Amino acid sequence: MSSVVTRIPAASSDKALSHFSKLLEFETDCWDVHFAMSNNRQDFVLLDVRGELLFVDGHIQGAVNLPHKKISKETLAHYPVEQLIVVYCAGPHCNGTEKAAIKIAELGRPVKKMIGGVTGWLDEGFELVSS
Repeated sequence: MSSVVTRIPAASSDKALSHFSKLLEFETDCWDVHFAMSNNRQDFVLLDVRGELLFVDGHIQGAVNLPHKKISKETLAHYPVEQLIVVYCAGPHCNGTEKAAIKIAELGRPVKKMIGGVTGWLDEGFELVSS
């Protein structure tokens, strides 16, 4: 008798390697962002794509607030075109990162989402700042 976990067989190792390797092209996590920022190795722009009130209430120190609805060629103009942009939102229940990433990619810029968002950041024990 099989469980619901094994009822559908796992992908081959080759397919799994391809899939999980590709995910890292699109995503980063809270720990890696925190490590880079804490060790003076930040080589990306961190965008908080939530609304302005949520940003003021609490955000990651060093993040720039640019709600996904306001992302445009003009609002990104002061960042070099080749600059990686990492976006985050409220958490896994929010699709603001996907909306932001789509707009950024449509503008021909490199983008990754920080999985977990604010929820993940807090779950890792990291702090938010308010303004």
